Amino acid sequence: MTRICIIGISGKLGQYMTEHALAHGYEVVGVCRPESVGKLDRFKGRITVFPARTDNADVVAQAVKGCDGVLTVLAPWGFTNYASGTARAVLENAEPGARLIFSCGWHITKEGKDRYSLGQRFIYGFLTFIAWATRLADISDQVRATDMIFASDTAWTVVRGSDLEEGESEGLPVWARHVGDPVLASNLTRRTDFALFMVHALTDDRLIHEAPAIVGRNSASAKAHPEAVASVPA
Repeated sequence: MTRICIIGISGKLGQYMTEHALAHGYEVVGVCRPESVGKLDRFKGRITVFPARTDNADVVAQAVKGCDGVLTVLAPWGFTNYASGTARAVLENAEPGARLIFSCGWHITKEGKDRYSLGQRFIYGFLTFIAWATRLADISDQVRATDMIFASDTAWTVVRGSDLEEGESEGLPVWARHVGDPVLASNLTRRTDFALFMVHALTDDRLIHEAPAIVGRNSASAKAHPEAVASVPA
């Protein structure tokens, strides 16, 4: 794998993915809203940026051309089906056989086997209501987006992130197939390590058609399950 595209490259997660991808030697192209291009000034001369909304299928088609992998931030901004439009643009325009990695939160469920605590359900419901009331985000559109991905026959992975914090990298996060697994109980991951897992997933074929829920490898719950930590590279 030599050339990858990051859809939503200007956000915090996108910039961390850019750092990790460049460190891995990838040629990086990306798509972000025109007003956000300036956030990428520190990468000038090292990446190619296509200024556009990430649900702009025509621009996404240009950006992903010739890419072996696509890393996509599924942002649910507004009430214009932004996340599902972004997912559709990637799924329909990526090169055949390209690895497609998408980011979302633990609230997404692939098989309906995830187990959420009362606190998690309350927080999800509260945030969904606030996002709807302020018209800032349509959380349900992320669900529509991932349902579309799960039904696709492309080589996809949906990485489900826990609560995120800033800080130095602790290494590749630990993952489980279902929320509620004891290894995930700490519910905390460094944002840079979420990005690291996204980049790692490009070349880990075990993650094809998986929706791993991740947690920091140095979290208390991960340390309580050393067999899980041992199963992922440092």
